[in-house]
Amino acid sequence: MPIKQKTVITVKMSGHGSSHSLVDVSVRDLSMKIDEPVERGGTNLGFSPTETAYAALIGCTNTIGNKCADKLGVDIGTLDFEMEIDFDRRGVLLIEEVDVPFKAIRLRVTSNGTASPEELNRVAEETAKYCAISKLYEGAGTNLDITWRKI
Repeated sequence: MPIKQKTVITVKMSGHGSSHSLVDVSVRDLSMKIDEPVERGGTNLGFSPTETAYAALIGCTNTIGNKCADKLGVDIGTLDFEMEIDFDRRGVLLIEEVDVPFKAIRLRVTSNGTASPEELNRVAEETAKYCAISKLYEGAGTNLDITWRKI
């Protein structure tokens, strides 16, 4: 009998801030550093908090894209990503509150698989339905432009 997966879970993370900018974050048996670059007073030991949020979109698109391709029986091969973000920094600079700090994100996904353009488009459509991080950005009001193409 197959194992039934839980549909709602609680994830527990912990963190320890060793300076004003450097924090070690742990989940499961993994940890990562989040830090600011030297020019913003950090030690440059990890992605900044905002860079970590952007990277999550690439990671989610990769994971969910591959799951959708498998479900559809489409060969997308491996994926490469290029991203540009329009970031209104007034909030993080403490100038004023900003309702939508990430104004726009443009993500270009490139596939080297044998999928036809039509199949790749179907994978992109399915990925948009299920990627939790893209849903997070869309819900926050970010203009999200994700395009998929073949090499």
